Amino acid sequence: MTVTARTPQRTTAWSVPAFRLLLGAETVSLSGSAVSTVALPALAVLELRASTTEVALLAFLGQLPNAFALWAGALSDRHPKRPQLITSDLAAAGALVTIPASALAGALTVGQLCAVAIVLGAAQVVHDAAAISLLPALVDPDQLHDANAKIGAASSVADSAGTNAGAALVGAVGPAPSVLADALSFLASAVLVWRMRVPKTATAPCARTGLVRDIADGVRYVARQPTIRTVIAALSTLSFGLAVMNTYWAYYLLDRLGASPTAFGVIMGAGGAGGLAGALLAPRIAARIGIGPTIIVGFAVSPLAQVPLLCAGPGLRWQSVLAATLAVQLFWATASGTSQRSLRQAVCAPAFQGRMQSASTTLTAGARPLAAATAGGLVLLLDVRATLAIGALLQVVPVALLLASPVRALREIPARAAVPPAREGA
Repeated sequence: MTVTARTPQRTTAWSVPAFRLLLGAETVSLSGSAVSTVALPALAVLELRASTTEVALLAFLGQLPNAFALWAGALSDRHPKRPQLITSDLAAAGALVTIPASALAGALTVGQLCAVAIVLGAAQVVHDAAAISLLPALVDPDQLHDANAKIGAASSVADSAGTNAGAALVGAVGPAPSVLADALSFLASAVLVWRMRVPKTATAPCARTGLVRDIADGVRYVARQPTIRTVIAALSTLSFGLAVMNTYWAYYLLDRLGASPTAFGVIMGAGGAGGLAGALLAPRIAARIGIGPTIIVGFAVSPLAQVPLLCAGPGLRWQSVLAATLAVQLFWATASGTSQRSLRQAVCAPAFQGRMQSASTTLTAGARPLAAATAGGLVLLLDVRATLAIGALLQVVPVALLLASPVRALREIPARAAVPPAREGA
């Protein structure tokens, strides 16, 4: 009797219990945060009658903690990540609960909203550094791309569902009580992370050097790692170009092209659907055309997708074209984003995962305020359409960076040992 050996089937990230809990935690907290993105501005404007300056300050303070992402990354690499996730979730929940409590007592102020925005921003920075750097320790290397794809898809659904739920809640019970949904989402996330069993390899040993030295070592590691360095440079450049355009993108559609709020929502909805499809199909696309080409195509589609916007005029036909274009752009942007994140995580040494991600966050998020200021200056010298065109041209730069790098030749995500080493420390 002949026995035929069966070839082991490749399992997906869903087969890992710890990953399922992390995915659930990320999904529920993102859904709640999307509720707050609707409820907090509504609370500030409709109930507290905040001025335009106060609204701008609230948005600025929410982004301010991104400036300290390098410190969060160093802490992530220095200490166990699971307690950091739980602590950041509890801190966010605690800050949010003060809003309906103060509103009930009639003591809520814009100043308190600003303080909550800072706490939420700081908790998000710590959470992201720990969560993204923890993922490679939870799943096998061949499951990493699938894991990132699932997280990307869940994020798209959570953001859309949370925004719709937030609008419904604000209309039904008011902005202040709606914030409780976000607080509960963070508590649920903390419970799911608490149930997670993290491998010992994900627990970093206690560092013996100072925090500043850890940060400097992380920056040097990223700067000396060719693949990571190139991808992060391309990301930050693309982020700058997109932020220049995004400063006036909505204004251009609503004012210059005469799109109604409903049409604007349909265009945004088409983009969200494209992003969801891109996240789900990213591993298949990379398997067919290669990880490097997937990343580069995603970057290349972005400036090309701006051409219809610059040529568009008023009317339903152009609005349909813009909706389809945005769907294609976000499809490839999400597929590329999932692929480049998986590539960076795969080739990065475990001891530097948090600092590598925080370096990316610092450069990409740090580019946005500068880009917004640049866009404001350009509009004074030129006009809105010319400013959008400059933003589109800037998005060609990262494509050139990637085409001139080793990323172009990558067909599969390489093993860490196959990547040119970078020295740890000075």
